[in-house]
Amino acid sequence: MKSSKAKEVKNNIVQSVANTFQGRKAPANYEAEVAVLGAMLLSREAVSKVINILAVENLKDANVAKSKSSNDISKVFYDLRHQEIFKAIVELDKNNIVPDLVTLTDYLNKMNALESAGGAYYLTEISLQTPTAAYVESHARIIQERYFKRCLIELAEEILEKNYDETTDVLEEIDETESKIFAISEKRIRRNYKSMHALANETMKLIENITRDSKQTGVSTGFSSLDNILNGGFQKSDLIILAARPSMGKTAFALELTLNAAMKSNKPVAFFSLEMNSVQLVMRMLTSLTMLDLKTPSKMRQNMPEIAKGISKLSSLPIYLDDSPSLSIMELRSKCRRLKVEQDIELIVVDYLQLIQSVKAESREREVSIISANLKQIARELEVPVLTLAQLNRSVETRTGKDKVPMLSDLRESGSIEQDADVVMFINRPEYYESNEEIVEREGWKNLAQILVRKHRNGATGDVNLSFLREIGKFTEREFRPDFPEPNSHQAAEPKYSVDAIRQHIHSTGGEGGDVNF
Repeated sequence: MKSSKAKEVKNNIVQSVANTFQGRKAPANYEAEVAVLGAMLLSREAVSKVINILAVENLKDANVAKSKSSNDISKVFYDLRHQEIFKAIVELDKNNIVPDLVTLTDYLNKMNALESAGGAYYLTEISLQTPTAAYVESHARIIQERYFKRCLIELAEEILEKNYDETTDVLEEIDETESKIFAISEKRIRRNYKSMHALANETMKLIENITRDSKQTGVSTGFSSLDNILNGGFQKSDLIILAARPSMGKTAFALELTLNAAMKSNKPVAFFSLEMNSVQLVMRMLTSLTMLDLKTPSKMRQNMPEIAKGISKLSSLPIYLDDSPSLSIMELRSKCRRLKVEQDIELIVVDYLQLIQSVKAESREREVSIISANLKQIARELEVPVLTLAQLNRSVETRTGKDKVPMLSDLRESGSIEQDADVVMFINRPEYYESNEEIVEREGWKNLAQILVRKHRNGATGDVNLSFLREIGKFTEREFRPDFPEPNSHQAAEPKYSVDAIRQHIHSTGGEGGDVNF
């Protein structure tokens, strides 16, 4: 009688559970699955990113994770057609074949799997529904989340079935359940740790690159003296702050660095200007490139051949300008991700930090802290150096004499800028503050621009003396102008400062210092 009653209770509970789940669909996101597969057909980099997310983060067995077997991880996709398509894309990529609509259709047809993948028309639909691969990581994590939910539901059903069996040991079931829940929890943990053996090898390679003259370890600034301090240039994942008071030449120097990276090192650069429009920036780059003063129409007419050559040179450079005036930090982050995917940018320049919009916080200092922290995250996530211009506060102007040299405490509105930055550089032009020409000449300040590296997380600090040709907004190596006395050298000889003389000198040395031969 008791057995019959227990059986009746069990049946009632099972029926209740069945009614609860009746009509419910398993957690899945069809749109995200289509978006990920479409992105993988657009970009091989997207293929690698998706495999890394779904394989390394979802497989408990490290050996299986390392193999990244498509058969093991395809079940993360809920739609059976998408499983077949994913496996085919991964196999094509393994065989060093670019996965696109044509190669994918051909491969599935050869494997007699085209019909189970939805057919050629369905593959075309997937391709057409995905215009960009910029958000593939976000979409892959949506698929991952739904997969975890299905895992939990499957486990819950298994627990339910086993615990209706009166012969099972409850303590064993609790232990097994804990183990399986932990296994699911472990799947979602991103394995970012590395063994000391792997890190030691990476460190040794970095040291070899730094000590090998022929190897550039970072994005070169184009100025050898500055590169020496920065261990070979701007390094991956570094946030570099370039700060100065207005009229010191921040934008001009940033444009010079951009030109040098794109022209000398062929590095794709993204330049975000929140202050000037793109045409104005191109005019400045053209002036720097041609070494011509193009402020008036008559001067432009006189130099049309050189201008045409300069425009031709600029048009071939991998520089991408964005002049959105009210750019939020989230928009900036999104645009940088897209440019990294589409153009593989290797340097990001932002002009300037205090103009970036942020979420509303209790104070402006807190807002700037959020912006600087996000800029550092962009650098780390995309593994590119981020050069950000910043304003200094007015305390510099209130000081006298040599005390006007910028300090870290002069960074405007937030001490967190200094904390987040890997490198902090200032521009100092003593000539700007000194009206007495005799003192300027005696001290060797004429056209002097000092780049002061005041923080360098991974190396030395120091000063670099450059020449700033204010009339054309160009920075050059100081040694390119041998007729200039060095600061405090008290040389009596009067140097020649005309732009034509400088141009002739640079041309005679083979176009060094960011110039180009015409």
